[in-house]
Amino acid sequence: MDYALKVHGVAGGARRDAVGRLLAQSGLSAQARQAARTLSGGEQQRLAFVRAMAGAPDVLFLDEPTSSLDPAASGIIEDMISAVSMAGTKIIMVTHDLGMAQRLAAEIVFLHEGRVCEQTPGRAFFQKPASAAGRAFLARNLAVWDDA
Repeated sequence: MDYALKVHGVAGGARRDAVGRLLAQSGLSAQARQAARTLSGGEQQRLAFVRAMAGAPDVLFLDEPTSSLDPAASGIIEDMISAVSMAGTKIIMVTHDLGMAQRLAAEIVFLHEGRVCEQTPGRAFFQKPASAAGRAFLARNLAVWDDA
């Protein structure tokens, strides 16, 4: 994480403070001296997330940020995503986890066979999708899904 901050032009003393703050926010302070490769999958995922946030991006792209994580680790990542979003970073995320999408999505862009089928507020999508493909997907109706 120190390197990520250095790349973004953060000076030495400020870098140390920022690393400490980011590790505390992610719950990884106790692992500060531990090699990343020895961390658990959930810890590695949190570390990757705070590394990405170290540069204070305006937009953050996430691809299946909780894949292969247990429910507890997934919950921590979701909380981090929510906090970053509420702080003003635009999150663009790809996920097949419908529960996570329902909890976090302000807007859904639903893709099927490489094209946008609908773009709508998250709550509206889960209550009543406008597209046949969206309705079939949420109903897990694979026969309709293939024809949509």
